Order: sequence, then structure tokens, then C-alpha cells
Amino acid sequence: MFEISWSELLILGIVTLVFVGPKELPVFMRTLGRYASVVRRHANEFKAQFDAAMREAELDSMREEVEHMQTSINAEVMSAKTSFEEAATPTKIEKASTTKPSEPETAPAAMPPMPAPPRVEP
Repeated sequence: MFEISWSELLILGIVTLVFVGPKELPVFMRTLGRYASVVRRHANEFKAQFDAAMREAELDSMREEVEHMQTSINAEVMSAKTSFEEAATPTKIEKASTTKPSEPETAPAAMPPMPAPPRVEP
């Protein structure tokens, strides 16, 4: 990550030993380790929050895409239903002119209403 070679680490260790001293070096290293763990913990928390936000954004975009698909499918079904009803209308007129007046006309079966789309709650 930092691309530090072993020779550079050795020089850094010797300089630290000279400036801190052999007596205070364990305390200094412990303190340095604590700070490193705190920084690592904060970085992991940030990464987890960022990942959660990305999953939520992806979920929202997928939800919008599904709603768009559902709307287009409902529009197609309704247009097909309308064209089917329009196609059935001329046959009723032809049947009415060819049937005997004594025969009662039967009403066409009504199509059931389209079900409401399922609600997806976050």
C-alpha cells in the first residue's frame, strides 16, 4: 500500500529508537498500535456504511425499474383488452342482425379487474 521496503523500515526503526529511546519504545509502540486500531475501526465502519448506502441505492433503482416494467405491462394488457373488446363489438352487430328476434341476447362475460401491484416496503 505504501510501498516501503525493508531497508526503509530498518532506517525508520533506528531513527525512532534514537529519538524515543529504548526505555520509552514499548510504550510508544503500544500507543501507536492503539491509534492504528482506532483508525482501522473507523475505516471499517465507514466502509460498512458506504456499502449499506450503495445497497440501498441499488435497491431503490431496482424498485423503480420493476415499477416501470409493471406499468408498461399493465398498459400493454389494457391496450390488448381494449383492442379485444373493439374486435368483439362488430361481431355483436353481425350476430344481432342474423339472430331471430325471439332469442334473447347473452351479455359477454366481464373480465376481472387487474390486481393491484404488490407494495414493496423498505
